[in-house]
Amino acid sequence: MSITLENVGFVYGAGSVYEKTALKDVNLTIEDGEFVGIIGHTGSGKSTLIQLFNALMQPTTGKVYYQGKDIWGPGYNRRELRFHVGLVFQYPEHQLFETDVMSDVCFGPKNQGLSKEECEHQASLALSAVGIGEDYYKKSPFELSGGEKRRVCIAGVLAMNPDVLIMDEPTAGLDPAGRDEILDLISRMHKNRGITVVLVSHSMEDVARYVERLIVMNDGEKAYDGTPREVFRNYEELEKIGLSAPQVTYLMHDLKAKGFDVDEDASTVEEAKTSILKVFGMTDSSGES
Repeated sequence: MSITLENVGFVYGAGSVYEKTALKDVNLTIEDGEFVGIIGHTGSGKSTLIQLFNALMQPTTGKVYYQGKDIWGPGYNRRELRFHVGLVFQYPEHQLFETDVMSDVCFGPKNQGLSKEECEHQASLALSAVGIGEDYYKKSPFELSGGEKRRVCIAGVLAMNPDVLIMDEPTAGLDPAGRDEILDLISRMHKNRGITVVLVSHSMEDVARYVERLIVMNDGEKAYDGTPREVFRNYEELEKIGLSAPQVTYLMHDLKAKGFDVDEDASTVEEAKTSILKVFGMTDSSGES
């Protein structure tokens, strides 16, 4: 197992007049190699939750384990933990600070104690993995487009060779093309490197398309935990907590209600297409029935 939370709670401003409970008795395990999505309305606790994964915040109650060890136990090296569990914040371009792209991506490996040559080697591999070529190395990161800045930020985490990559709304503010580029990139890294990915997103379509497992947070608690199909099956209950299912899910339920024998649990366009074509005895462009 990779990350485990046992009876975790978190309170902001505990004991003060500003006390606010963000998490309540959360139990979950994220296994090595999973691609997990976390969704929830604003204030549901999802951003607080992911900051517990690499010890940026300490739980008020409960335990957080990484590879079976209590990360807040005596003598635990939390600095080392953050090399293994990398976190890319929402609007990650705010993490950029060096004068050029190469220096920025080298920052993490440098803090791992690698030599200048090793840092640049790791940075080059990471930049290549995110589609940033050598012609960008000496450019100021602040002169890049929004999508390019996101790639550089992701490269900065990848250069440390983390086992877990946590991303908080990595596509916020990007246009549809930029969003697809970033999510396709994350998906490829998950498949090619076997890296564990935790993706916080507000887009139901995105999580339905990319993640294997979906966790829904509501009022500081874990409301649902399952495959996207399993979770979005509860679309009426999700609406009650301020969320929704992908639009295609509503379409499939409408078709089912009109008597068409479609897969009403379909949550992606491809799943819906396959189901609808099957109902009408048609084949897709690949010739499959």
